[in-house]
Amino acid sequence: MDMKENRQLRQDISPVGAWAFAIGTSIGWGSLVVTSNTYLSQAGIMGSVLGLLLGAAAMLIISRNYAYMMQCYPEAGGAYTFAKEQFGYDHGFLTAWFLAMTYLAILWANATSLPLFARYFLGDIFRFGGLYTLFGYEVYLGEALLSLAAIALTTVFLMTRKRAAARLMVILAAIFVLGIAAVFIGAFLHLNVSLSPAYVPESSAISQIIKIAVISPWAFIGFENISHLSEEVRFKHSRFFRILLVTVVSTTALYILITLLSVSDYPPEYGSWLEYIRDIGNLDGLKALPAFYAAQHYMGHFGVGILMIALLALIVTSLIGNTTALSRLFYALGKDQILPARFSALNRHGAPGKAILLVACLSLPIPFLGRTAIGWIVDVTTIGATIIYALVSASARKLAKARNDRAELWTGGIGLVLMVFYLLYLLLPNLVSEGSMARESYFLFIIWTVLGFLYFRSILQRDHTQRFGKSLIVWVVLLGLVLFIALIWMRQSMMEANHHMMENIRQNYLASMDGSAVRLADEMFIAGQMGELEKSDTRTILMATGMFVFALMIMLSNYSFMNKQNLEIKTIANSDAMTGVKNKNAFLHSENEINLAIQRHEAGAFAVVVCDVNGLKYINDNFGHKAGDDYIRAACKMICDFFDHSPVFRTGGDEFVAILRDRNYENRALIMDQLRRASEDHIGTNNAVVASGIAEFNPESNESFHAVFEKADKRMYENKQALKSKGARAR
Repeated sequence: MDMKENRQLRQDISPVGAWAFAIGTSIGWGSLVVTSNTYLSQAGIMGSVLGLLLGAAAMLIISRNYAYMMQCYPEAGGAYTFAKEQFGYDHGFLTAWFLAMTYLAILWANATSLPLFARYFLGDIFRFGGLYTLFGYEVYLGEALLSLAAIALTTVFLMTRKRAAARLMVILAAIFVLGIAAVFIGAFLHLNVSLSPAYVPESSAISQIIKIAVISPWAFIGFENISHLSEEVRFKHSRFFRILLVTVVSTTALYILITLLSVSDYPPEYGSWLEYIRDIGNLDGLKALPAFYAAQHYMGHFGVGILMIALLALIVTSLIGNTTALSRLFYALGKDQILPARFSALNRHGAPGKAILLVACLSLPIPFLGRTAIGWIVDVTTIGATIIYALVSASARKLAKARNDRAELWTGGIGLVLMVFYLLYLLLPNLVSEGSMARESYFLFIIWTVLGFLYFRSILQRDHTQRFGKSLIVWVVLLGLVLFIALIWMRQSMMEANHHMMENIRQNYLASMDGSAVRLADEMFIAGQMGELEKSDTRTILMATGMFVFALMIMLSNYSFMNKQNLEIKTIANSDAMTGVKNKNAFLHSENEINLAIQRHEAGAFAVVVCDVNGLKYINDNFGHKAGDDYIRAACKMICDFFDHSPVFRTGGDEFVAILRDRNYENRALIMDQLRRASEDHIGTNNAVVASGIAEFNPESNESFHAVFEKADKRMYENKQALKSKGARAR
């Protein structure tokens, strides 16, 4: 194997670089051009600002959970690694699947925003080679090539300039933060417009604030970018939370500045900012970009130029940040062989080049889909981000409970409850009314999830070490979510079809009759009947949903009971009664699984550690077997503490075996050195002394697990003699 593939990711990211990656990924094209308009039209000025602050408070809780998990698992993969370590590979795969969807969608949105940037500020320079109109959007070859060029340049840059990427992110983040702040200050020094109304008139202020707070995961997606870079940082891991805190605060501040700037001025033909914002879809040029229109009004072309540079910096940082996060995720998946192992290889520049190329390949068709389809894809990320943050919070809570960390136990629980509430708030209202998301977005979520099921099936077929398929409940719950969203999609489709039919009837009446009272009465009658039809549709779907949820709850309850029984039986059969670790039976089962994987050339990298407890016979003979049992338990705890991410087996009275993969395998030399030093320090004390030996699997020379075990056993005896020469008692 090429030595380049064994190298670890270099630690070359500073605290400022980590902040730049976090804020540069969370803010992109949409924040300056779309988000503020969307917020303002739904909640007004005060609703948007207070909703953002409330959402930021929720994200600080999620930040705490992320920081806690990053300190415990400073590895590439972020939420995928957290879920995998705490709940197993099934949960890990599910998390990775939605992470990929979320980052890809934001990456694609920013890559295809460059043609829009050109349309607004450079005219029709790239609008050549008209191809077709897709979902109402005109696709041009020139604009597609512009997006492809941006993807290609980002790919090459990240593959060959890993350290430069962090420095560039810092520069660009400083540009857009200072640029937006400067224009805001310049505008509000000359503010002469009323900022009322504070809220939109159609609903209560509280509901508007909650609506903005609930979609906050979409606004902050990417702030957790550094969780994928945690093994590349060159600062203390205790600083993770401070960096995330600063990111959330600065991101929220920028959103609020852009929102206020967008309503600080509007064209004179409009009576209020609300009237202007609601008519944005019918405008073009700078009038279609409220923040830029205000910048021009207060600061002229200079203000527009500053915002243009800031917007371009936002797009570039988003391209770099999302591509980096995805490549580290794919790198981690390659290491765990969920993706082919080649995606975990590092090139001569220290970057996961093949993983970065995979991101580019997945992005190649996107510029030809048009912005309408991209908008549908981006809308799905709100659901995806909420699921991811819920899984991270659940992981933090489980780990905190095991380690008795009370603060994180609370933040993990609160984060989980918040994200479940957010998910229900996003989905339930859309089941009984016309949703805020397009029905196509729900359909795309279903398609992505079904593709996940199919890919997971392929993983099961080549999972000869049986890491997957152990958490059926996670897939049952996901299937329930898919069916629930399918009902929402069906409901929205029916409503759209009803509205379309009603419009056709109205147009027919307009074409065939005059404005008589008879026609008006007929229209009102038909509209009433359509309303009754929609109510009937809603009742039917709600009843079907209720029956499905009830059946699902019963099925989950039955499964939970049966699974608990099976787990108890399996635990008893495979656990050592004295120490609680796995027993000889479990060891033989693992040996058979690994032998099968070796025969299929799918074993992957692993090592075997053989341990033997020194002095047990002396203790039994002089202090009794109860003291000997206590000594064995103390030795077992010592071994488990060192190999905390590996299965440990008691294979005999005083013999233990650990099988190392992943994190413990990568750090095997350090761990073995620490274990042997600890044993030497325990000589002459009442603490356990453990002789140990390790051997790594070599696919070229080892034809079976036993061959590796034999080598480790021999080295253990060599260490046993070394300990004896230093005064340790031998059996």
